[in-house]
Amino acid sequence: MNQAALLAKFRRESLATASPAQLLTMLYDRLLLDLDRAVAALESGDRAAANEQLGHAQQIVHELRCSLDVSVWDGGPQLLEIYTYLYSELVSANVAHDAARVAACRALVSPLRDAWHQAAAMPGTGTPAVAVG
Repeated sequence: MNQAALLAKFRRESLATASPAQLLTMLYDRLLLDLDRAVAALESGDRAAANEQLGHAQQIVHELRCSLDVSVWDGGPQLLEIYTYLYSELVSANVAHDAARVAACRALVSPLRDAWHQAAAMPGTGTPAVAVG
């Protein structure tokens, strides 16, 4: 098996064995990576790459929105509003080719990512309530 095939196998197995909390943090990590790459692409004038990265970021935010159970905790409805806002901003930033708007989205996502990583590191976080996106 070549190195690319081994890496793909490792990724599949990592996803298959990850807890809900780990999957959530993986989504947030990838979302930040997509946003960083989109900003770099927009700043360098590579609209195709920016579109690809922002499209993937939009898919992640959509998945976070759809998987969120707002009835599990008091902050659920507010988090849903944040996800809805982020999605709208990412679409608008992509249409307008606006790196500053993408950077503003990143600034909003980063503390959420940090909070979910802290929550995932707490004992007993394999429960679905903690893994709500």
